[in-house]
Amino acid sequence: MKNSILTLLALSAMMACNKKENTTVADSTADSTAMNAPADSPMTLNDSATVSGADTGSTSTALNDQDKKFVDAAARGGMMEVMMGELAATNSTDASVKSLGQKIAKDHKIANDELKKWAATVNYSLPSSMDEAQHKMHADLKAKKGADFDKAYVDMMLNDHKKDIAAFKKQSTDGSDANLKAFAAKTLPTLENHLMETEKVKTAIK
Repeated sequence: MKNSILTLLALSAMMACNKKENTTVADSTADSTAMNAPADSPMTLNDSATVSGADTGSTSTALNDQDKKFVDAAARGGMMEVMMGELAATNSTDASVKSLGQKIAKDHKIANDELKKWAATVNYSLPSSMDEAQHKMHADLKAKKGADFDKAYVDMMLNDHKKDIAAFKKQSTDGSDANLKAFAAKTLPTLENHLMETEKVKTAIK
């Protein structure tokens, strides 16, 4: 009987020792894991994707062909109107033609700036210069003097503004970009005023 009790006590002691060793190993493993873990966890894949794609702004992919055609034409046309207007203000000998040129150049500079602001919001690259035909028109006008210059400039403004008004009206109703449609609608009254003033000047210089 005494031997049985001693045997049971020995087995209990062995089991307690094994339990303590296992607990020590588990704690050691946990401590090792904790020590190896970085203090700051890195971004997850989703976090990385969010940062790389954060607020890149709208792109020009939403513009349709009409929008792009209109914008390019309006940008080049606006540059031409400014250059022609400044030429008239400098080279014309007629006060009414000079005044018309100054007004048209001033108004189109404002419109050009508004178009640039719009383009920046949609990441659209506007043309940086007039096309070849427009450069030739400018060179031809610059070569004229006196009454020939005045007549050529006024006729050019009549033709250009009639075309511009038609294009801006179409864009204001049929365009796909809401802000671009608003720009076209806002600029229309100015173009119509230019046409009216040009018609008055044409009558006056006959």
